[in-house]
Amino acid sequence: MNSPFYGWIVVACAFLVLFFTYGVQYSFGVFIPPMIDELGWRRASLGGVFSLYSLVYMGFSLLSGRLTDTLGPRRVIGLGGVLLGLGIMATSQISAQWQLYLCYGLVAALGMSTAYIPCNMTVVRWFHIRRGLALGIASCGASCGILVVPLLASFIIDQADWRVGLFTLGAALFIAINVVARFMVRGPELLGLQPDGAATPPSSGVAYVGSAGDDLAAWTLSEARATITFWMLLLAFTIALLTVTVPFVHVPLFARDIGLSAMGGAAAISVIGLFALIGSIALGALSDRIGRKAAMALALCVQIAAFLIFLEADDSIMLYVGAAAFGFFYGGIASLFPALVGDLFGRTHAGAIGGFIFGGAGVLGAWGPAVAGYLRDVDGDYRLAFSLCALAATCALLLFLFLPRTDHEGSKFGALRK
Repeated sequence: MNSPFYGWIVVACAFLVLFFTYGVQYSFGVFIPPMIDELGWRRASLGGVFSLYSLVYMGFSLLSGRLTDTLGPRRVIGLGGVLLGLGIMATSQISAQWQLYLCYGLVAALGMSTAYIPCNMTVVRWFHIRRGLALGIASCGASCGILVVPLLASFIIDQADWRVGLFTLGAALFIAINVVARFMVRGPELLGLQPDGAATPPSSGVAYVGSAGDDLAAWTLSEARATITFWMLLLAFTIALLTVTVPFVHVPLFARDIGLSAMGGAAAISVIGLFALIGSIALGALSDRIGRKAAMALALCVQIAAFLIFLEADDSIMLYVGAAAFGFFYGGIASLFPALVGDLFGRTHAGAIGGFIFGGAGVLGAWGPAVAGYLRDVDGDYRLAFSLCALAATCALLLFLFLPRTDHEGSKFGALRK
């Protein structure tokens, strides 16, 4: 009896890493209300630390991807588990704002930077024909984490307090990620295997380290940066990312504003996670039929609708409907982003190109939660913040609708060169 292909073990490990890291990351909003009650800090300050966190972890994702190529995923993801776990545990002991920005905004964020890019790039190395399926399963880990962990965090806070909750989650991260990372192998050739478990290399003649055979015209990062398409895509994702983290940070606070309990706010985050799971699968499959660009436009239309629903929400039903719509968008954009990069520029250098766009857009778009918190402090409600989020999503939609394609059918150095 043949043993299962080890690549699926790598997929399972990536699923678990993303489950723990994204589950804890997007539980942050659940901790904000009790932190405000105890420490008396303003919402803008707590939103600002999540903006710093997002800036650091997205900005350093490109570096962690390169380190994964040289040091291997075991060391990179394991080190990230140490930093993320210690950063979260240290955050549970803070008494001053500078400690929050140091422990969570810097140390924990550096650890988080070793999750998304290293996990997915490792899965890419293990699969050729079934790469989309493998990445889809791995990416579902983040959605499942968002579904489960916020409710767990809220339960711990109710039974003890927010400090015990953060320390518990940090310790779990520290242990779990370092155990899982030991099973992350860089690529199949290290175990004498081929991608997908094939007996012979793929017919395109491509080794596990790349997928150049998939693309007749593969762009390098420097070539891609010389196109209008690249910069329009970067701008569109930057605008989109301005709004992506706002609900995760502020929906629990917004839930309290409209009279819901802390558990009700945590449940809204879990609804986002549930529908993100649905969106990642549904929009990923749909994009194979209608095209990545059309699917991305659909996702952004749903995001606009989500913020308009939040704008009118005054009870739990409307809040959860808005959370469901936002989750569907979030899961969709997470699965469509790497596929869209591959469609436009080929997959040979998709890691470098996608990492540059992800890091650049993340650094520029990380300030959404801080701005939303500031507007809430000034205006006394979230109406202006949600209105601006809907406007930003509309701008991103227009950019995607007018996004030109690169000329893969002819020369790479065609009309899209600046």
